[in-house]
Amino acid sequence: MRILVMGGTWFLGRHVVEGALRRGWRVTTFNRGRTGVDVSGVEAVRGDRTVVAELRELARRGPWDAVIDTSSSELPPRMVSLASQALKDVAARWVHVSTVSVYAGWPHQTLTEDSPTLEAPADADGDFGYTGSDGSPTKYGFQKAGGERAVFQAFGDRAVFLRPGVILGPGEYVGRLPWWLNRAHEGGRIAAPAPAERRIQPVDVRDVAHFALDQAAASSASGAYNIAHPHGMTFKEFVFACLEATGGGGRPVWVQPSVLERHKVRQWTELPLWRTHAGVWSVDAGKSVAAGLRCRPLRQTVADTWAWLCSDGRPVAHPRWADHGIDREKEAKILAAVM
Repeated sequence: MRILVMGGTWFLGRHVVEGALRRGWRVTTFNRGRTGVDVSGVEAVRGDRTVVAELRELARRGPWDAVIDTSSSELPPRMVSLASQALKDVAARWVHVSTVSVYAGWPHQTLTEDSPTLEAPADADGDFGYTGSDGSPTKYGFQKAGGERAVFQAFGDRAVFLRPGVILGPGEYVGRLPWWLNRAHEGGRIAAPAPAERRIQPVDVRDVAHFALDQAAASSASGAYNIAHPHGMTFKEFVFACLEATGGGGRPVWVQPSVLERHKVRQWTELPLWRTHAGVWSVDAGKSVAAGLRCRPLRQTVADTWAWLCSDGRPVAHPRWADHGIDREKEAKILAAVM
């Protein structure tokens, strides 16, 4: 099996590459070489996926049994189109890492792969789309929907779309789980979002990588797959898993959403993974499970991420890291209000 990974040096892309090499596959990676370090054993090709001439040069190194695209999250649809069109004749399949945000009903509704997606053209630029007043839909969702359309126009039923919600695990660059782990390690009274029994569905990056590789190898793979933990865990279980992993002596204080909103706590970022919309953690992953998605217990994800951080784990620098986590002074005011 010979695959091309767009990206391949950090987080999901790196886990994809490492998993492919363990399977004995031949792996080519394509990136600019500015972020992360190449995995030993790959054929590393330097280039810019937004430059047609460099994509044509890449295509001459083919063919591949599959392309796995892990590096399009910041790209407008027309740039996704450039790469998929350039490689459509030298790759048998394209596995595209998309997002649950492409659904028009996210995060308000329970979602399946048959749920309607946002409308966005394949040639849209970075200005296309908008973010609603309540945070949905998102401009990001429109952009990713257009990216899916671009890939489909090039590959048709040879395209596979993976639509994860939240991906956590060793190497995370966004900062959601690392923030909770570091906060748990600090100890003390911890502002935690009620209700404590609400279930969340993040998935481990290693399980997403494994599923992506399975779809790359499956000759009949096609269409979209929601990627969410089929069992998940409650927020209470999540917070206590962070405390257990770090050995922190903290005590969660479960704060009602009305109190958090009164203190203008930004959902999704200031208390990472917290959002009040009914459908945010109501994603049906049954199709993926039937196709072979296997998710390890999230407690293991939490513990392994802390072990990575303690072993000098350093995520690539990314601006989204700074968005996550509540200021300790603001947290103290909230805790004082609920004493």
